[in-house]
Amino acid sequence: MSTGIRMALVVNLLSLLFSTAIVHSNQSTVPLRSFKISENVTYDCIDIYKQPGLNHPLLKTHKIQMKPSVSRPELKMQTWKNETSNKKKIGCPTGTVPILRNTKEYVTNSQMFAEKHFHPLSADSPGTHIAGVRSSSGPFRGVQAWFSANSLNVGNDQVSYSHIYIGSGSGNEVNYISAGWIINPGLYGDQRVWTFGFWKGKDGKGCYNTACSGFVQVSKVVPIVEPYYLNTGVPGWLRYSIHQDTNTGNWWLTQHMEDAPNEDIGYWPKELFNLLDNGANMVGVGGVVQASRSGLSPPMGNGNLPNGGRQDSGVFTNIEVLNSNYEQRKMNSFRTENLLDSEKCYGLRIGTVKRFRRTHLGFFFNYGGPGGISCGV
Repeated sequence: MSTGIRMALVVNLLSLLFSTAIVHSNQSTVPLRSFKISENVTYDCIDIYKQPGLNHPLLKTHKIQMKPSVSRPELKMQTWKNETSNKKKIGCPTGTVPILRNTKEYVTNSQMFAEKHFHPLSADSPGTHIAGVRSSSGPFRGVQAWFSANSLNVGNDQVSYSHIYIGSGSGNEVNYISAGWIINPGLYGDQRVWTFGFWKGKDGKGCYNTACSGFVQVSKVVPIVEPYYLNTGVPGWLRYSIHQDTNTGNWWLTQHMEDAPNEDIGYWPKELFNLLDNGANMVGVGGVVQASRSGLSPPMGNGNLPNGGRQDSGVFTNIEVLNSNYEQRKMNSFRTENLLDSEKCYGLRIGTVKRFRRTHLGFFFNYGGPGGISCGV
C-alpha cells in the first residue's frame, strides 16, 4: 500500500471519528465522560458549546459567559454543621459540563409540573400553600439566603420545596426565576432531596433545570439539578444566590461554599426575558407545598411548626438582596410582606434578636409544618 493511500485512509478515519463525536443524540452530543450517581441518575459531560441549553430559539446568537463580571462575596461565617452528601462527586473534563441524562418520562413530567409551578406573581393555585417573606420594593438585582433542607415523607402526587426567587410582572406577563431544594417524587422518581432551578420567560412557558433549553451550565463540578442524601431528622444546608450580571444582564446562580471558593453554576441568559432587563420588581424566599389530588398536603420545612428553638423547624438565614445599584442589604431593609396562607397546617415566625446582642444569622425566619388533610384550598 502506497504512502499516499495510507495517508488518505488516516485522514478519512480521523474525519469519521470527529463527525461521530459531534453527532446529536436525544441528550445532546455524545458525552466525553459520564458519571452514574445512582441506578437512575447519570450525568453526561457535554461540550459546553454544544449543551442542550443553547438550543433555545432565542439563543441562536448567544455568546457564552464563562464567569460573572463581579464575583459574589464568599462565606466567612458558618451557620450550623452541613450534613448534606451527594456521595459520588462529579468532575467533568475542562471544556465540558455535567448535564443530567433526561428520559422521555422526565421531560414529559417536567413539562407537566412546570405548567402548574406556583410563583408569588401568579393567581391563586388550588392545593398550593406557602410560608415565607417577599419584597416588592424593587428594582432588585439579586437575592441570596442560607436555608435548611430535610428528608420528608412526600407522596407521589405531592411536592414540597424551599427556594429563593426573583420576578417581575406586567399585566398577564410574568418573568420569574427560582432555585433551591425540592422533593418531588412525581418528577424525579424518588423521595430524595434535589437541587433545582426553574424559570419562566418571554414565551410564558416554564422550565425545570435542563429538561428543556434555556439554562446555560458553566460549572464542571456542580450541576443545576442534583440529588442529595440526608439522614432523617438531620438538616442539610444550601447557600444560594441569584443575581443579575452587571455587564451582560444575564441572571447567575451561585452556590456559596464553606471553606472553598464559591461555585458559579450557570445562568439564565437575558434573551429569555422581557421584564427583567433592569432588575426584578420582586424578590422572596420561603417554602411551598402542593397537595395531592385528594387534598392531603405534605410537610413543609422539616415538618415542624416554628414553635420551638431556631433549629427545631425549617429556617432561612442571612437573607439579603442587591438593590438597583448592586449594593448588598438585608431584605428587611426594604418593606417586606409575610406570606402564610394556612395557619392550621404551617407557620411562619420572623426571627428576633435581643437588643445589643449580635447574631450571625442576619435577617432570618423559621417556617414549616406537618401539613394534613384540612389545610384549605
